[in-house]
Amino acid sequence: MVSEIAFGAWAIGGSMWGGRRDEEARAALARARQLGVNFIDTALVYGDGHSERLVGEFVRSNPGMMVATKVPPKSMQWPARANARLEDNFPGDWIRASCERSLANLGLERIDLLQLHVWAEAWTDSDEWYDAMVRLKEEGKIRLVGISINSHDPASAVRVARSGRVDALQVFYNVFDQSPEDELFPTCLEHGVGVLSRVPLDEGSLTGKFTESTQFPRGDFRRDYFRGPLLAETVRRVQALRPVLTGPSGATTMARGALRFCLSHKAVSTVIPGMRSAAQAEENCAASEDGALPAEVIDGLRAHRWVRGG
Repeated sequence: MVSEIAFGAWAIGGSMWGGRRDEEARAALARARQLGVNFIDTALVYGDGHSERLVGEFVRSNPGMMVATKVPPKSMQWPARANARLEDNFPGDWIRASCERSLANLGLERIDLLQLHVWAEAWTDSDEWYDAMVRLKEEGKIRLVGISINSHDPASAVRVARSGRVDALQVFYNVFDQSPEDELFPTCLEHGVGVLSRVPLDEGSLTGKFTESTQFPRGDFRRDYFRGPLLAETVRRVQALRPVLTGPSGATTMARGALRFCLSHKAVSTVIPGMRSAAQAEENCAASEDGALPAEVIDGLRAHRWVRGG
């Protein structure tokens, strides 16, 4: 059983988010725990292990917390191309070595959920990655097997969800990109596969705090994510959905409404917003207390579906 709101630990790794703020990160973790969060999602590459070390430090002193982390592709290419070779990305010895590095960073004996950090549908039937995961499971080094799907590509994981090889899938899902609802979510419900909803706030845009003149600091990956005219287009679309999301029957804030949208789908097990401060932890966790959005609000948000692209 995992909390509806999980702690997204990419940003606390520091790299690609404008540097480290470790004391704020520790405060965010502590406040999230106080508010009922029991699940943290990190990855070996987040800050080159720094996120895992912070998470491990916290989890070791807070019994009952569960940790998910990710094996990076050996090629270090995100996303995986459709024709990418498994042996260049997830050979068995690489999965094992990455798992061992994560265990050392975390200071734990077992990882609750180990995920491959990219995915290509062509790898579904390969025994190379699956056998490596099974052996780690048998040795007690991991509890569950998962995959973090390429952004905007939920269809690539439909076959693996049906295969019985994975316990959980992490997928890009928010008010804009509703595409997992088409085929992946029904498949996960049918086959009992857990769903981790990532990027629920669209890297911050769905908080409603960005303007066309918003500047991101050097070292913050969002300088590229919202490159060129994309920032202005995103801000325009956020303003258009604001009256629907925060109307009389909607949410009290844009962020809470965006998180509640994700939680409203019965396939979603947990939602993973990033948290870098105690205040962010409080705002994110409040969405769980608010409950699902009313059906009429969900219906109104259908018109705002928008997938940027790969």
